Amino acid sequence: MPAATVVTPSEPPRSPGAAAAPARGRVTETDPALVKRAVKAAALGNAMEWFDFGVYSYIAVTLGKVFFPSGNPTAQLLSTFGAFAAAFLVRPLGGMVFGPLGDRVGRQKVLALTMIMMAAGTFAIGLIPSYATIGVGAPLLLLAARLVQGFSTGGEYAGASTFIAEYAPDRRRGFFGSWLEFGTLAGYIGGAGLVTLMTALLSADDLVSWGWRIPFLIAGPMGIVGLYLRMRLEETPAFAAEVAKSESARPKVPLRDMIAGQWRALLLCVALVLVFNVTDYMLLSYMPSYLTSELKYDETHGLLVVLGVMALMMVVQPFAGALTDRVGRRPLIAAGCAGFLLLSVPSLLLIRQGSLLAVALGMGALGLLLVCFTAAMPSALPALFPTPVRYGSLSIGFNISVSLFGGTTPLVVTALIGTTGDMMMPAYYMMAAAVIGAVAAWRLPESAGRPLPGSPPAREPLPAVPSPARRG
Repeated sequence: MPAATVVTPSEPPRSPGAAAAPARGRVTETDPALVKRAVKAAALGNAMEWFDFGVYSYIAVTLGKVFFPSGNPTAQLLSTFGAFAAAFLVRPLGGMVFGPLGDRVGRQKVLALTMIMMAAGTFAIGLIPSYATIGVGAPLLLLAARLVQGFSTGGEYAGASTFIAEYAPDRRRGFFGSWLEFGTLAGYIGGAGLVTLMTALLSADDLVSWGWRIPFLIAGPMGIVGLYLRMRLEETPAFAAEVAKSESARPKVPLRDMIAGQWRALLLCVALVLVFNVTDYMLLSYMPSYLTSELKYDETHGLLVVLGVMALMMVVQPFAGALTDRVGRRPLIAAGCAGFLLLSVPSLLLIRQGSLLAVALGMGALGLLLVCFTAAMPSALPALFPTPVRYGSLSIGFNISVSLFGGTTPLVVTALIGTTGDMMMPAYYMMAAAVIGAVAAWRLPESAGRPLPGSPPAREPLPAVPSPARRG
């Protein structure tokens, strides 16, 4: 069955407020079964990526003991987050390789390749000997595996969001796109839940000696399942149409056109991803270690609170995605920025009180604000760029912003607290990001219910009209 069918309707397309200038009388009719398969395959890849990042963040204290010299716990934690941040430094390189490749050979093929690399890098971490066994070789091998992961993820999020956006009908792109971040949260919950279970069941010595390896080794089978799902998918309708228009076998767009030709959209992308990822990594990656190392909070209870917040976010996520289809992406992004600007300090003060209820309330408030971004960004970001450069330009802008601001968040905030002694630094950092995000939201073109740039309107199949009964 083809991925989609381009038909000539007998009436104008029903997409409200279409801002593009699609070919008159043309509309892409989506296949609901294929849309759901595309969403599942893209979300599973994202879940595997963030399963690893979630495990790495939540078990950071243990990894510091395994891979770095003993002595100063703060130095161990900083070294662990340094290896975490190093993977983000190569993400732009991965984006510059996989993004243009996805615009040339296809989204599906590149997403299958990134899945293989992600699984291999994560699995390799579980096999690395400890510092006590091989000395300095342990952190070097850890760094090498993290660089493989970072390079592969340079093409993952932009490709997955592009894939879903190009399959989804215009009126439900926000809803279907929100499932990509549902996969992210599922991966985090899987990683956090497994770490919490191991922390509760294993002694500290067992966790350091062998228990920490279990989550990373699980990546092997997960990668095989994800690869199978992605290999069964067909190419997106938008890319297939672009290939059909090209005189050569595949469309070719120079890298400079993806950057210089899209610089306004790239600036918006960088700013939006900045606020999205700073708040994301602050809440889901840094806060567990903040509760344990800075506030001396019980490790198991801290992880359970974060797990509960992520479960709450998962429940709200699809509804928030559907809301962006009704009210627009801009209002939800703007509301998230305003919320972080006003509530970051009160929320962190609640968290710092230390009681389980106060921590849960503070973390829950930040989690619900983060949903404003996780629900809107997967559909808003691909709509910034036209089809011929969508994968490449989005990969470049997304990964530059993640590398500079998102993945470095745990390292920078830990260093700021160590330098200033101010335990409120996480709140100030989120507030600064919210200001930048608010400016970007103000300049963001609304894309809800409208065709993707360079593509005709896309709609779900119209219900069949029964033939009138014959008389006589």
